[in-house]
Amino acid sequence: MALHGQDFLAALPESMVEELYQRWQADEILPTDWQHFFAGYQIGLDGVQQQSCVTADAVFALKHSGLQSLIYRYRDLGHLMACTDPLSPCPVSHPLLELSAFGLSADDFDTRFTTRRHFLQQATLRQFVESLQETYCRDIGVEFMHIQDPGERQWLIDRMEPQRNRSVFTRGEQLQIVHKLHQAVLFEAYLQRKFPGQKRFSLEGGELLVPVLEALIHDAPNHGITNIVMGMAHRGRLNILAHIFGKSYREIFAEFRDEADPGFAGDGDVKYHKGFSVDREIHGVSVHLTLAANPSHLEAVDPVVEGKCRARQDRLGIGGDAQVVPVLVHGDAAFAGQGLVAEVLNMSQLEGYRTGGTIHIVLNNQVGFTTRPRDARSTRYATDVAKMLACPIFHVHGESPESAVHAIRLACAYRQQFGRDVVLELICYRRHGHNEGDEPAFTLPTMYRAIAARPTVNLLYTVKLVEIDPTLQSESDRLAHEVTIQLDEAFNEPPDPRHIGFKQQWQGMARQYVPYREPTGLPSEQLRQHAAELVGLPEGFSVHPKLAAMLKKREDSVLAGAGIDWGTAELLAYASLLAEGRGVRLSGQDSRRGTFNHRHAVLYDHNDGHAYCPLQALDERAKGHFQVYDSLLSENGVLGFEYGYSLETPDTLTIWEAQFGDFANGAQVIFDQFVSSGETKWNRASGLVMLLPHGYEGQGAEHSSARIERYLQLCARHNLIVAQPTTPAQMFHLLRRQLRQPFRKPLVVFTPKSLLRHPICVSPLADFSEGNSFQELLVTGELEHASRVLMCSGRLYYDLLKRRSELTRSDIALLRIEQLYPLDIEQVLALLHACRTDVELYWVQDEPENMGAWHYIKHQLQPFMSQLAYVGREADSCPAVGSHHLHEEQLKLLLEQACC
Repeated sequence: MALHGQDFLAALPESMVEELYQRWQADEILPTDWQHFFAGYQIGLDGVQQQSCVTADAVFALKHSGLQSLIYRYRDLGHLMACTDPLSPCPVSHPLLELSAFGLSADDFDTRFTTRRHFLQQATLRQFVESLQETYCRDIGVEFMHIQDPGERQWLIDRMEPQRNRSVFTRGEQLQIVHKLHQAVLFEAYLQRKFPGQKRFSLEGGELLVPVLEALIHDAPNHGITNIVMGMAHRGRLNILAHIFGKSYREIFAEFRDEADPGFAGDGDVKYHKGFSVDREIHGVSVHLTLAANPSHLEAVDPVVEGKCRARQDRLGIGGDAQVVPVLVHGDAAFAGQGLVAEVLNMSQLEGYRTGGTIHIVLNNQVGFTTRPRDARSTRYATDVAKMLACPIFHVHGESPESAVHAIRLACAYRQQFGRDVVLELICYRRHGHNEGDEPAFTLPTMYRAIAARPTVNLLYTVKLVEIDPTLQSESDRLAHEVTIQLDEAFNEPPDPRHIGFKQQWQGMARQYVPYREPTGLPSEQLRQHAAELVGLPEGFSVHPKLAAMLKKREDSVLAGAGIDWGTAELLAYASLLAEGRGVRLSGQDSRRGTFNHRHAVLYDHNDGHAYCPLQALDERAKGHFQVYDSLLSENGVLGFEYGYSLETPDTLTIWEAQFGDFANGAQVIFDQFVSSGETKWNRASGLVMLLPHGYEGQGAEHSSARIERYLQLCARHNLIVAQPTTPAQMFHLLRRQLRQPFRKPLVVFTPKSLLRHPICVSPLADFSEGNSFQELLVTGELEHASRVLMCSGRLYYDLLKRRSELTRSDIALLRIEQLYPLDIEQVLALLHACRTDVELYWVQDEPENMGAWHYIKHQLQPFMSQLAYVGREADSCPAVGSHHLHEEQLKLLLEQACC
């Protein structure tokens, strides 16, 4: 039935009418009917204000309208009056929430109003105000009216207002909270006594985090959650490991004594960076908990956790996102200050990276190292960056355990209901300095005087409970005594011997690198079948004419057995892995098409734009699964995500592709702290592949060098594989080898740009066929008869080959190093020893002398240093010149020095 007049207005959200009215007052252009409505309303309002005599009905109507606005305003801004800071007096008023701002006064407190905008519906003004203040202005401040979906807002209102945003706790639940608080507080105090001065980055002042996480885990089975992956920085990690994950006290004590065995062959890491996993039985349901290892780069673990969760969700299939939940614990300064936080938030609803919503817990210490909030952010709240997602944000008093537990339960329910992120901020403090050897009173004297006067949260909560039930004092004392006994008993016990091996999907995977030279080629008939699958289109699907020609050339080259280009070889590798039951996941900026227009893994109908992915169509017949995504404009976040994904998927070829190789600079923390060192620090292997376009073609500094030297500097003890293949067949075998090897190591591949369509950079079908494999070294010419040997890697080989041919220098041999690390030095030396004793030996590279592989190579070739000379650009502070003309001049000089 249609609505008319007042019925229509009553059905509209008051927020919408108020917003339109404010826009009309600001002279914004509105539809004509709304302009007439507000003009009439204003005339009436002005008349009411000017007339000394108005009817009682008109006065009541205005006050009723004021009540509607008051309800909306409390929902929107009530958090400004919430008492959430244990170090500051509670606010008692705010001008935007004064009754006078709504045409109301204390004289109206006993007036009864009727409204459908509040669950009370019929009540006095006093009752409405008390309900709103109790819901929004106590020790939970909620920001949620920025959420654009009215259904989500109403869902929250329905769960907050009738209960005044609090839960009723049983005696058992209260004692559980007391117990977790005793554990958290007494553990830190014990460590302080037994290991004075040692860094532990204590949780003191924020111990509320322990019962909050415990409540989340206990609530998980009620929502179908069976798997929680958590990331956090170092503050409070030891406490969480002990009291949430169940890491034994004696093992932690052994780490403080520096007596603990890491349990695997590697360097290990400091105790407050380590990860852990455990299965906990909750209400008869097993919940698997994982704490991801994290270096000191605070938020760097965030995308890694998201990637791990996505991989587990994909493994579970439909409904996996409801079973696996990411939980990220942040510091206030890092959440506001680290750009990676915004990158991860931006991922939350993207097809390739969404994980069904993340529960963010911000442990607000009200200081970052020694930096005060006013110097650390430009916003009121540390959590304001999360508003980009239009998700709810709960600000909770750091000494109100029951409020915090209530809020985390509501946050979990919201996440499960809507599949979106949610933020819980625990506003507390840091009892000590940045670490236990720091003196925070040097820079924050007044703040730390206030902190020194605060009792610990376990005592505050116990006092509150005892006021209600005096018998709880003895129960609290008993629980505290039990914790102390457990700490004392564990202190002198040696830790159990540990052996941390590869488990679950990693079981049976080798740890050590061993050169793999088994054939990775395939029967020619199978390759032709894959080529046909790659170009097959659904009936009625029309591609761009240029793409149609490319697809035909792609199939024709395989059928003819010659001229197979880079893009075709790469897609053949993916198709072959899918046919073997392996998964393939590729993401990066423009990766569906390829930055340089070579891949076209996804095709788009030229008429209506709908997409078709031949490799995903192959999924239906093959055992593997193919994923390809154009990523958000992020390197740090996306690389971290794909690294996390690779940690969970040893049988999936997980690939991150940089748009240009230099862009990987934006992800250097992930390379340094995770990719290159994660296995030796934390025993976490990864087979992640990183495609970094590299090649000097006169495109300037940022579009030339992928900084080969940086990755070679990270190489040691077989931690990485670094390759620069120069033929399509080599790329094919390299990708297939990555999953055929009995171990997993991250693979850095310097991929070409101009070679993607170079007429000579093609391969015959025979190079892909059975019996072939990736060759770590390639030789052109006769080394044993050559008077000069030019060693090189990558694109430059084709320029050297061309110049050698122009000069008809058959006495020059070219030695290409296709795998830079681990370098097969024995084979290299054997080849060089077979050369003439008077041979001229050069290392030739495009990169400046202080960059590229030169310093790495000359270190490797110590026996030949007296003969080895460098040919390349002079050392520079910039990877490449910005002038194409100057680039060509440099290249010409370089080739002359090498070949003449």
